[in-house]
Amino acid sequence: MKARIAVLPGDGIGPEVVGHTTRLLSVIADKHGHDFTFVEGMIGGIAIDETGDPLPEETIKICEEADAILLGAVGGPKWSDPTATVQPERGLLGLRQHFGLFANLRPVKTYPALLEHAPLRAELLRDVDILFVRELVSGIYFGDRREQGSGEESHDTMRYTRAEVEQVANVAFRAAQGRRKKLCSVDKANVLASMRLWRRTVVDVSEDYADVELEHLLVDAATMHLLTRPGSFDVIVAGNMFGDILSDEASVLAGSLGMLPSASLRSDQFGLYEPVHGSAPDIAGQGKANPIGMFLSAALLLRYSLQLEAEASSIEAAIDAVLADGLRTADIVGQGGEAVSTEAFAEAVIAKL
Repeated sequence: MKARIAVLPGDGIGPEVVGHTTRLLSVIADKHGHDFTFVEGMIGGIAIDETGDPLPEETIKICEEADAILLGAVGGPKWSDPTATVQPERGLLGLRQHFGLFANLRPVKTYPALLEHAPLRAELLRDVDILFVRELVSGIYFGDRREQGSGEESHDTMRYTRAEVEQVANVAFRAAQGRRKKLCSVDKANVLASMRLWRRTVVDVSEDYADVELEHLLVDAATMHLLTRPGSFDVIVAGNMFGDILSDEASVLAGSLGMLPSASLRSDQFGLYEPVHGSAPDIAGQGKANPIGMFLSAALLLRYSLQLEAEASSIEAAIDAVLADGLRTADIVGQGGEAVSTEAFAEAVIAKL
């Protein structure tokens, strides 16, 4: 297979984990007879510094000509002034909106090698395998926002249309059909009008998926149940803000935010793949970053955009094997084993392939 992949290293630890990931994908390509071309572009803080724009036109063009996008992370203290007219995160939001990446998939699974040292009791974590489906291009992050007058009053607007809820609900139901056939829809329908629309629409969509068991949870209850009965969840679908918060909370189940990947998809095979973690500027350049979230994001790229299931599974199996061998990066060293550098961990995964 020939594939063109847009590579956006971004800020902080982004260039480190992305660099190891393109090497990982090159090894996969060589082993399986594929031809992957990597074309690099700027996004986020580095793009602001170089062009004044967190999402330059040249980067959009690179992505438009690609089969998929691989992204590191954006942001950092240098660009963190909330009153600034140009912020790194606007580049990421703009990318999602430009390409219509409406469904964000965030898988969370636990690793047997880490269970006994996890923050929660091991018996709660066995067999945890959750897929979050987060709506990504609407909701409160994209609604009308305004600071009024001298800044003493401001507002953000959570808005949804029926069509927006329908399209992400269909993705979630189809995902549940291929898994354990259980879907939990999270909302705040007891308070928010937009969430009452959300719940009504999900119920209507469920009529086309009679084989999937549907559960509704208010977001405050969902936060509790994620930590008290995580093994009971299969697929969780939620709006933009709630999905963001819940999937970050679920990182404690895997042991670290650095373990979690994500895929942002539109209706065809095109997608943006990035780890859930941020740019972590405090450890940038120190070899302390965990590459697992980035590696697993590359596996999702192979699975969803390139339809290369065996290759994707081989990356996931290699990571399982390296963790079973006792290797740990700094963020999970407290869970047993010895801390190794980003490069050493990456090399171990590549060796397992």
